[in-house]
Amino acid sequence: MTVYRAAMLLLLSLIGGTGAAQAASSSWFETDQGAVRLVAATDAVGESDTIQLGLQFRMKPGWKIYWRSPGDAGFPPQPDWSGSDNLSGAEISWPAPVRFSVLGLETLGYHDEVVLPVLVRLARRGEPVRLKAKVRYLTCDDICIPYDADLALTLPAGTATQASEAATIERFARLVPKRDGDGLTVTEARLISDGSYQTLHVGAHSAQGFAKPDLYVEGPEGYSFSAPGISYSPDRHEAVIRIVASPPIKAATSLDAAPLTFTLVDGTRAVEAKVRPMAFAPSPPPAAETGSFVVYLLLALAGGLILNLMPCVLPVLSLKLLAAVRHGGGERRGVRAGFLASSAGIVTSFLILGTAAVALKQAGLAAGWGIQFQQPVFLGLMIVLLLLFAANLWDLFSIRLPGTVSDSAASVGGNFFTGVLATLLATPCSAPFVGTAVGFALAREPADIYAIFLALGVGLAVPYLAVAAWPRLATSLPRPGRWMIHLRRVLGLALVGTAVWLGVVLGSVLGTETDITDGHWKAFDQAAIADEVRLGRIVVVEVTADWCITCKVNKQAVLDRAPVRDRLARPDVTPMLADWTRPDPAIARYLARYGRYGIPFTAVYGPRTPDGQVLPELLTNSAVMEGISRAGGGG
Repeated sequence: MTVYRAAMLLLLSLIGGTGAAQAASSSWFETDQGAVRLVAATDAVGESDTIQLGLQFRMKPGWKIYWRSPGDAGFPPQPDWSGSDNLSGAEISWPAPVRFSVLGLETLGYHDEVVLPVLVRLARRGEPVRLKAKVRYLTCDDICIPYDADLALTLPAGTATQASEAATIERFARLVPKRDGDGLTVTEARLISDGSYQTLHVGAHSAQGFAKPDLYVEGPEGYSFSAPGISYSPDRHEAVIRIVASPPIKAATSLDAAPLTFTLVDGTRAVEAKVRPMAFAPSPPPAAETGSFVVYLLLALAGGLILNLMPCVLPVLSLKLLAAVRHGGGERRGVRAGFLASSAGIVTSFLILGTAAVALKQAGLAAGWGIQFQQPVFLGLMIVLLLLFAANLWDLFSIRLPGTVSDSAASVGGNFFTGVLATLLATPCSAPFVGTAVGFALAREPADIYAIFLALGVGLAVPYLAVAAWPRLATSLPRPGRWMIHLRRVLGLALVGTAVWLGVVLGSVLGTETDITDGHWKAFDQAAIADEVRLGRIVVVEVTADWCITCKVNKQAVLDRAPVRDRLARPDVTPMLADWTRPDPAIARYLARYGRYGIPFTAVYGPRTPDGQVLPELLTNSAVMEGISRAGGGG
């Protein structure tokens, strides 16, 4: 009998133990995508007026559920506790989520497994609690499926002992962002708007240094927030995080009207902060150069003259050389007429460019120097013309004008067209003074634009005008002979080479992507410049394009060679490359801030020069190194 009673007592204790374990969790609500249940940290109510529960989700591979602020799509789990007994309230805590970036959409949530801690407040202390929860949630992979899970859990009265699920609840409770501590701090928030978009600039500090942080923003209803761009201080203890905010079509509340909730996450550390961003207008552009109108006319004249020496005009060297040698031993009158015609072609072309600039400006569109090289039709036409010129030089064909047109008239027309072509090929790049003069012109009235462009044309035509004034410069050359045949062939090759170069540019303009962020160069991000400077870095911005030969010269001769290359690769420098091969309104606006409408353009920013210092169009090692030193980067 004693053995029987002992066996019965053992059986009852096992049954009792199993019952207590079952009481600490509900049954699973299972689907093809995962499961959900209620779990408790204790197996009984105990003497407290609260109990700790958890809403436990397990997702199959690829499936996810959403955070309290899901982002661009989805909705979070929503439990309804109606029908529960001895329940006065329930508060959910949310562990830090992960980011899902899919097809331009940013969503926040959980995969694999998560337990949402739930603190339940009892209506009557010490009495049993019967919980009923209808949990509406959305689970997504390639498709999204909503579910309504009916869960039930009863905890009896009595001494509360720790249940097996307590450790799981606690593990996820430690992932809930803290209000302070964890070595993470949100130090400030600025809201910068330029009329096109709003960007949050959030300062953050990490006592142990940042590893791979992320920032989640909760704001007024209807706003969405991009994935962050992050800049670090050299020791990675400070960071500036930039997030673009997209408002709804009609925003009832502005982002700076009330505090925003920021959740800063770095690995298993997370902190939550409510900060009201301070609104700032974009920093005003540096003051443009000032001076009398006559000074700018002289600058334009000098710039046009210097343009003859820039790498961009090397493709038309053959045209200039041919124009000179074919007059060897000729009459002064014919020489003068030919070079005056070429000068007229140059000046006329500049006036046409001025007319285009006036038209674009009055239409509210971007006007700039050399932007015609961003247009496929223009490039295609130039390629055809260059190939025709080369074919003519190789005597593959010749154009005969009607007999009523004299040879002299044909010669004048050919020289005029040579001047037009020389102008069009000379405009991809800027020269010293050209950018300043064009920037001044485009900020003024049409009459001033025409005057500046006329002065540029006269400057470029000075070599032609000099020969027209002193024809002996051409007539003293050897008379044309058989040697001219060989010269024409060589010059034709130069024109074909130019056409090939324009073909490469055309490919880029039509959409062939080029990786401009080679080596230590990063893609241009104007919004990041001030933040990089704030973190103590030097920022070097280089605006370039495939059609800008001077830009290529700067790159090969200076930027890609020691000592400049080595200085740009140091951790306190952030080099940015802006590719203007194709039209880009953001780059055009950036150049316009400095009164520049052409390239090359190089600017250096730093703690000592936060508004930027513009370097010469033709770079030298000393110019770049001194610019970095002045910005605050030392040697």
